[in-house]
Amino acid sequence: MPTNVPARPGALDLRPLSARSVVLSLLLGTHPPELPARELARLVRGFDVGGSTLRAALSRMVAAGDLRRTDTGYRLSERLLERQGRQDDAVRPRTRAWDGDWEMVVITATGRGPAERADLRARLTGLRLAELREGVWLRPGNLARALPGDLDRVAQPYTARPDRPGRDLAAALWPLDTWSATARALLDHITGALRPADRLAAFAAVVRHLLADPVLPPELLPADWPGAELRAAYADYQGELTRDAVTRTRDVGTHPA
Repeated sequence: MPTNVPARPGALDLRPLSARSVVLSLLLGTHPPELPARELARLVRGFDVGGSTLRAALSRMVAAGDLRRTDTGYRLSERLLERQGRQDDAVRPRTRAWDGDWEMVVITATGRGPAERADLRARLTGLRLAELREGVWLRPGNLARALPGDLDRVAQPYTARPDRPGRDLAAALWPLDTWSATARALLDHITGALRPADRLAAFAAVVRHLLADPVLPPELLPADWPGAELRAAYADYQGELTRDAVTRTRDVGTHPA
């Protein structure tokens, strides 16, 4: 089971956001992922992060390689740009019509240590593949993306047509009912989250949950699958953040301190 999905249907993974998490949430949702220092300070105040706390967090994040200092502010590091790409793909996945083929990846490398095996599992899960049995991973071929070429060093990709009915196979590979129940619980929760800090924490949980969505073809999904609804809610929230940021910037420009 993907680690992003709570084990109990409907359980919510609502983590209080640290100053670091607030900064990352804002930058990961910004394109390009860079904000002037003054604007970043202005934004985080709306999420209960004070100036001294922010300065300490920024210093630690630059030292840890999370952020790069620019002439005017802060920008995500190259490492976190990859994370932003995964997040963008989770919110707006690129799909194509499904013709019944499945992607299958068979692990061929041997003699790998535990860390290497864990890294490969995480990478394959991030590609929205699921493990049928040890060393055999697959998913429907409805994603408009190619598998990374460097996977050839440790695995062999195939195109397959399993004999097992697609809906049955998908239900065995992914905890679809659990994912759906948690998505519904998140949708209910965000309607009652009124404080800006609470809303940001709730939508951070939404993004984590979307990263665990297998993005299956519609014909393999249970009825009333809430994936599109959850993505629409997050898109609305991104628009809300953008409008608020523009308003605050305009107000500050009109009423200088």
